[in-house]
Amino acid sequence: MPVMRIQLDSDRQAARRIMNLHLAGRSDRASVDAAREAVWRHGRTPAGEPVFVGVTNGEPVRLLYDVEVYLEAEPRRI
Repeated sequence: MPVMRIQLDSDRQAARRIMNLHLAGRSDRASVDAAREAVWRHGRTPAGEPVFVGVTNGEPVRLLYDVEVYLEAEPRRI
């Protein structure tokens, strides 16, 4: 299944909090929902839950999520 990488803008304090949640085996519902919405905005259909990958080191800090997406097939032509 194809995977789409989503980058969400954040601030360093929120990114640190979300990273700590991930390391504790939990997730931040708001950022997971935002990643899913970003997939929809890109015209794809999510096939599963967004998976937290990490954060960027640059400015602005971004949260990284991988989301499996469905490949939309065009209808067959006869």
